[in-house]
Amino acid sequence: MTISIRYARHAGLAALFVAAALLGTLSGVLFAYSGDLPEVSALDNYSPNTITRVIGKDNLLIGEFAVERRVVIHYSDIPDNLRQAILAAEDGDFFQHAGLSISRMVLALVRDIVSSGRVPGGSTLTQQLARNLFATTIGFTTGDRSWERKIKESLVAVQIEKRYTKPEIFTMYCNQIYFGHGAYGVEAASQLYFRKPTKDLALEEAATIAGIIQGNVRQSPFVNPEATRRRRNYALDRMAVEGFITSEVAEHAKQKPILVAGDPTADTSLAPYFLEEVRKHLEASYGAKALYESGLTVRTALDLRLQQAANRAVDQGLRRVDKRRGFRKPRRNVMAEGKTIDNFKHDRWARRMAAGDIVPAVVRSVNAATAQLRIGALQGELTKAGIAWTRRTSPAELFKAGDLIDVELTKIEGDAATITLEQAPLLEGALVAIDNHTGQVLAMVGGYSFGRSKFNRATQAFRQMGSTVKPILYTAAIDRGLTPTTILVDEPTRFDAGAGQPPYLPRNYDRKFEGRITLRHALEQSRNIPSVKIIEMLGPSQVASYAKKFGFSQEFRPYLSMALGAQEVTLMEITSAFSSFPNHGIRMQPFLAQAITDRDGGLLEETRPQPKDAIRADTAYVMTTLLQGVVQRGTSTAALSLKWPLAGKTGTVDDNTDAWFVGFDPNITVGVWVGHDEKKPIGGNETGATAALPMWIDFMKTYLDLYADREHPPTFDPPGNIVFMTVDRDTGDVTSDANARAINEAFISGTQPSRR
Repeated sequence: MTISIRYARHAGLAALFVAAALLGTLSGVLFAYSGDLPEVSALDNYSPNTITRVIGKDNLLIGEFAVERRVVIHYSDIPDNLRQAILAAEDGDFFQHAGLSISRMVLALVRDIVSSGRVPGGSTLTQQLARNLFATTIGFTTGDRSWERKIKESLVAVQIEKRYTKPEIFTMYCNQIYFGHGAYGVEAASQLYFRKPTKDLALEEAATIAGIIQGNVRQSPFVNPEATRRRRNYALDRMAVEGFITSEVAEHAKQKPILVAGDPTADTSLAPYFLEEVRKHLEASYGAKALYESGLTVRTALDLRLQQAANRAVDQGLRRVDKRRGFRKPRRNVMAEGKTIDNFKHDRWARRMAAGDIVPAVVRSVNAATAQLRIGALQGELTKAGIAWTRRTSPAELFKAGDLIDVELTKIEGDAATITLEQAPLLEGALVAIDNHTGQVLAMVGGYSFGRSKFNRATQAFRQMGSTVKPILYTAAIDRGLTPTTILVDEPTRFDAGAGQPPYLPRNYDRKFEGRITLRHALEQSRNIPSVKIIEMLGPSQVASYAKKFGFSQEFRPYLSMALGAQEVTLMEITSAFSSFPNHGIRMQPFLAQAITDRDGGLLEETRPQPKDAIRADTAYVMTTLLQGVVQRGTSTAALSLKWPLAGKTGTVDDNTDAWFVGFDPNITVGVWVGHDEKKPIGGNETGATAALPMWIDFMKTYLDLYADREHPPTFDPPGNIVFMTVDRDTGDVTSDANARAINEAFISGTQPSRR
């Protein structure tokens, strides 16, 4: 009785609809529902939410911002194999019908009657488009599949067919449909699942995307590979039935594995701190709606290969320094949480794991010689060699069963992994690389992990400079007529700090004194007392005025302690300041975005290199030679291993709370900072030379491997008024002797010493 009543109700409604459709009038249905229908003319300006894309060097994608990840493409951009796969799987008669398929609707009606609780299906491609575009306007959610919704979407589909061509409708469909994991449209789906544009899809890949449409996330290869395979094979079979391909081609394609390249759960951004800076600028300038929905394109000079090198240098460098502080007991034990080792799951294990990855592992068992670990589906054994850096001989001294620890996968064979012990560093670090000639930011790391902290220590953290301030005050000295051979006295000295104040008693880092030394030697060895004497000689206010010349946002306080770097600056500021030295005294204002365009390519914003006169070219050159000496003979000799024209300066703040190295070659300036967010020591012997410089060297190795012409290295070119003289580097006296102490010293014309 129930079935007959349902049959009468639905059959009558369907009969009314089918008859109206066949007559082409739809008058009865229109009378009931026309008042609720949207105006399809709104599609004349169809502009779905699209991705704001940030592009780097060589047109490589850095990252995206979107509510709906979508890349709009044109009909001509959709390759034949994908077009045919979608038509075959979803609507083989698309180019023949007028928006509705009566036969499909009748079949859907029969299914609804025979199977209690089943809902209507059989929508044409145009009906699906109507549902996706106008679900809210029609008054239903996209998940609502009642007959009333079916009628309304059918009427909208007919209107769409009357107003637009088949290629226009098909293109809107391909740009609108959801494919799971936040991807809308075929181009975003192709990038998500196969990391390639639709034009490069193979037949079986095109069929995979077409098959996903009906179930999106439920039939995603990341969620249910077997369902994906069934739907792909269905699409291939339908392509053969429709005559797009032969049965032999379909069978051959069905035998191929589904090899997805993406990972929807992974944070794929290589430059999250850089992207966050871009995001803040876009939102402040254009608003959140434009940022996430309007498909802006931001072009930058960020170099993804250098960014990868920066990420690696900071990560490995922080781990290296942290390990010198010893191993810390695991903070988490899964058994103590009431979980079993075999049933425990970690989010990281759901993503791909490869050699070189650092991943969490749970300790199964441990004894004096080894620890057996589980890393998702992988098994690993941690031996004494794998814990050597802890200076312990037995894993049992370090952890117990159930502990969650970090390990590095050095090799994977089947379900067995070769591993070494790791630990996440407590330290933070930052790195910035700037093009000397343009000011463009080429790489940026703002901390150990963006997931751990979004605070950008490259641009937001103001930290004391330590000895990186010395090139600034020595610039003032060269400008005021001092030379690299000026003699300074490194000796215990009391300085008057003013009325009512105790005397100022600066100390050298090594607590020693060297007596009479040249200005060059004082800078190369980062002697504090000679630096304080320079400030006293020139006047603190005179030296402090150079802060503005070099682009620092905060004024330097005109005190003698300025020589020890008590001023607080950002890593971006100090790196930009140092870029003036190799760039003939011109500081290029650092910037991220070169150009911002709208979805149609219209230029919204363009940033050109902005030169700022910082210091005189001759002073800049003399300072460059002095900073070359820091690398050649001073606190940064480790950089000599790079065998390249380099210059720079280490910096260490009192109590080893901050470690710096900022250095350059003729084309690029790179700054590194290491420290804790709280002002506390890094470690007893952790200086700029031991903590920061190794990261800088690691980054520069990659930079030189990528871009250096080893046979024709660049040079620091002097301006015309530079005079060179051979001097004794210890005494500063002019000499004609060719010995190990003789160097070719640079002087601004008129300041060179006379020959005796």
